[in-house]
Amino acid sequence: MDTHILIKQGWTIASDQTSAHKTFRFTNFASAVGWMASLVEQIDTLNHHPEWHNVYNRVDVRLTTYDAGTLTDLDERLANLLDQSFELRPR
Repeated sequence: MDTHILIKQGWTIASDQTSAHKTFRFTNFASAVGWMASLVEQIDTLNHHPEWHNVYNRVDVRLTTYDAGTLTDLDERLANLLDQSFELRPR
């Protein structure tokens, strides 16, 4: 996996390369939760689930592949899905 791609997309890579983190900001709570809910089916299809935490208009996301103990292509694919969905969301 090329972590440079994630860094380019604004993800912060842990110094030990085991995880990536990004904060997504929305206009309000409903938009943040709606975005999360809109991704459930696609994330289930990918079968790779994020750690994410919502507080009001913010969704903090942490990606890692626990089985591998590091970042993998699945994390990159999930990061791309999240980033694309965020960019395409209604505003």
